[in-house]
This record gives sequence, structure tokens and C-alpha cells, in this order.
Amino acid sequence: MHPPLPQPEKEYLHHLAQGAFKIQRSRSTGQHVFYPRVAAPVTGETDLEWVEPSGRGVVYAVTVINQRPPARPYNVVLVDLAEGPRMMSRVDGMAPEAVHIGMAVQARVINEDGKPLVVFVPVAQ
Repeated sequence: MHPPLPQPEKEYLHHLAQGAFKIQRSRSTGQHVFYPRVAAPVTGETDLEWVEPSGRGVVYAVTVINQRPPARPYNVVLVDLAEGPRMMSRVDGMAPEAVHIGMAVQARVINEDGKPLVVFVPVAQ
């Protein structure tokens, strides 16, 4: 049996289940926060509210995971969101090895194996 999820994580997953990608922002400092938490890092502010980010980001780091056939390779990326936070995900819509550092991407909420998650797609420049 898994321990219960913390309330901020439950709320994040609830938004994703509704098709909405939301992150937290401190009302007093304006700092955006990801991963969901009860207090902002560094400042400790607890006045976090849920907001919808632009979804725009830039790939900060990428690696390709190669698996034995018939499984296909996939990428794992760290994306710096336009609002400041960095998050881990993957880039869909292109060959995993074509993803590169500095690439502009846009967030999408998808449903995979019955669970909602945030992935990124390349943005034409």
C-alpha cells in the first residue's frame, strides 16, 4: 500500500486530470514553484496559489534512453519553463535523438496508460 499523496501533489494531479497544466506561484513574491509543495523554496512563503503557466520552455538537458527491441528509445529532458521553474519530462513529436539543448518547446497534457502527464512538443522557430 502506498502512503497518501501530500495535498499539493493531489491538487496538481487533479488539475492534470482536468487537462490543465498548473504550477504554483507565491502571491507575495511572484515566484513560480514546481514541484508542488506547501512552501516556496528559499523564502518559505506559504501563500502559494495555482496558476496556468504559458507552457513555453527551453530544453536545459537531454538524454536518450535506449531499450532492447521491441521497445523504442525515448528521451528524458529537463525543461526550464518561461516562468522560471525547471521540470523533468520528455519531448514528443520527433525522434528522441533529435532533441537538443536550447530547443524551444511547448507543454501539452496527455493521457498515457490511464494517467495524465505533461510532455513537451517542439516549437517551430
